[in-house]
Amino acid sequence: HLPSMRTPTEMIVGLVLCPCGLLLTLTGTLAPSWRQVSLIPNQPMDVVWEQGIWDICREQQSTHDRLCGQADELGYFEQVPVRVAQGLMPSSLVVTLVGLVVAALGVRCWQPEPRHLVAGVAGLVLLLSGLMSLVPSSWYTQELWALPAPSGSTLTVGYSLVLSYLGSCLEILGGLALALSFHHCCKER
Repeated sequence: HLPSMRTPTEMIVGLVLCPCGLLLTLTGTLAPSWRQVSLIPNQPMDVVWEQGIWDICREQQSTHDRLCGQADELGYFEQVPVRVAQGLMPSSLVVTLVGLVVAALGVRCWQPEPRHLVAGVAGLVLLLSGLMSLVPSSWYTQELWALPAPSGSTLTVGYSLVLSYLGSCLEILGGLALALSFHHCCKER
């Protein structure tokens, strides 16, 4: 039988979702807004602290003056969920890049037939990377109000945490889609 020149749908879905997830996770990892602290006592009403996993920024919203590199006086960066996020988020990015390289080797870009086994393995690697970034995002969300903050201040979820969640979910879905390539391996045998 003649080989089909079409790339299987699950591979296309995986190769679209995973790079999108990588970009969202990268942004969520680097941007300093996992949590916003507002209505801080002894500060102007429009001052907001944005706390990420690497930096704390202070922004005065009326003038849009933003100053990053604020001192961590409350021990925020010593907290276990922040430390875990500092380790797992960059690790997840590296594993995602490895998974995308393996996926590129398995999906037929320069060969007549896709390598279903290689694409399936790439799917498992990408699924793992999505889980590696979902764990710290979930744990941080669970501990959001327990992490140190000035008493009497208001805490809200920051956009970086949301982007990390979305990126993790896209990587998991893309990894699952690529892992469906194992089905073709079974059919061929």
